[in-house]
Amino acid sequence: MKNFMDKDFLLNGGVASALFAEAEKMPIFDWHCHLSPKEIYENKQPADISQLWLGGDHYKWRAMRSFGIDEEYITGSRSGHEKFLAWAKAMPYLIGNPLYHWTHLELQRYFDIFEPLSEDTADSIWERANARIAAGGFTPRELIESSNVACLCTTDDPADTLEYHKLINADKSFKCRVIPAFRPDKSLNIELDGFLPWLSELEKTSGEKIESYAKMLEVLEGRLNFFESMGCRASDHAFSYVPYAESSPAELEVIFKKGRENRPLSTLELDKYRSALMRFYAAEYSKRGWVMELHMGAMRNNNTAMFKKIGPDTGYDSIDDTEIAQPLSRFLDSLEVESKLPKTILFTLNPKDNYVLGSMLGNFQSGTGASKMQFGTAWWFNDNLDGMREQMKALANLGVLGKFVGMVTDSRSFLSYPRHEYFRRILCGFIGDMVEKGLYPYDEERLCEIVKDISYRNAIEYFGISL
Repeated sequence: MKNFMDKDFLLNGGVASALFAEAEKMPIFDWHCHLSPKEIYENKQPADISQLWLGGDHYKWRAMRSFGIDEEYITGSRSGHEKFLAWAKAMPYLIGNPLYHWTHLELQRYFDIFEPLSEDTADSIWERANARIAAGGFTPRELIESSNVACLCTTDDPADTLEYHKLINADKSFKCRVIPAFRPDKSLNIELDGFLPWLSELEKTSGEKIESYAKMLEVLEGRLNFFESMGCRASDHAFSYVPYAESSPAELEVIFKKGRENRPLSTLELDKYRSALMRFYAAEYSKRGWVMELHMGAMRNNNTAMFKKIGPDTGYDSIDDTEIAQPLSRFLDSLEVESKLPKTILFTLNPKDNYVLGSMLGNFQSGTGASKMQFGTAWWFNDNLDGMREQMKALANLGVLGKFVGMVTDSRSFLSYPRHEYFRRILCGFIGDMVEKGLYPYDEERLCEIVKDISYRNAIEYFGISL
């Protein structure tokens, strides 16, 4: 029996341990996260571990609800201490959940606390963790730097002024590079209530009146130029399904006018609008050498009552089972035939599509650089031991694992960086297994370089980041 989460955690032999000893030395490039630039700039000291751990973490909120904890102890008005005790009470029952491992990695790496969290240990851990926080070292910037993060990409709307990025970049004492990523989902969701307020915000930021589809594209091109001037190297798009339909400029103007007047739009009209706008974005990304990230398969805000009560991103999303292969192929091909397909990372939330995406990559790899098309790391509900191994297995079977751009936190938490350690341990275990089984020779020098590449260097090269 192995000791609980010791130095060989997830490492199943001497090969894996030797590889991880090299992988763990690498810095972190967190190229997709949801950290707040405002919070990074303001750099406030957290009040306690509950604020650091439970504020805004819908992964934990879902688990607490499943355990039977009342919402008052999750998103309600209970004190931080009470919420922490509720989380601690649930912990021993999360057998097999990655939250159990992440929680204890964070306790170990940031607080030097190595005992399991439970209702019995909660008060002692609360006091020791808060004493460490009070002693300093837990502001957002301190946590980023102590986690060895060299660069991170936030997710930012086209209407954002990026004022906090400017302020962060002006502070030369902060060693981590913080750059924006272009996230224009609101522009694509023309049928939602938020579209017109977003359009108004875009007009305010740009100083331009937007009364036509053509004018919106003109303004968006200006925003893309501005993001590029701020160091942006990536875009991000979220789809429950992949839209694709052909349209004419005249049709798009009619669709935009209906959206601007808040009139109903058909599914076909929405697909035409989204397809055309995505083709515009992709061509712009290709021209700039940016990376296009496509996150597919999330079914969002399923619980209407809770959405009305506490809003989005609160733990009421799940996996969609929509078929994606044909429309995704048509979209990518429509760009490739015009030489406008940018470097692209395909993420799926539904593991049934691992081999769909893994095989899709090979259709469009032509162009400069290695693995122009990437299969994004196991994401969200797949961000666990089995999900990561299955994603890597699909990529290894169908593509070039050694050119994989690796892990992202996809997180709003400044304590989330041990997830990179979790990924690196699983990666080294996965490769170590193949060596131990005689499926790959034990070329230690080459293998160490490969795991260091996947952990950090591949992504830096792929995104074209200068540090």
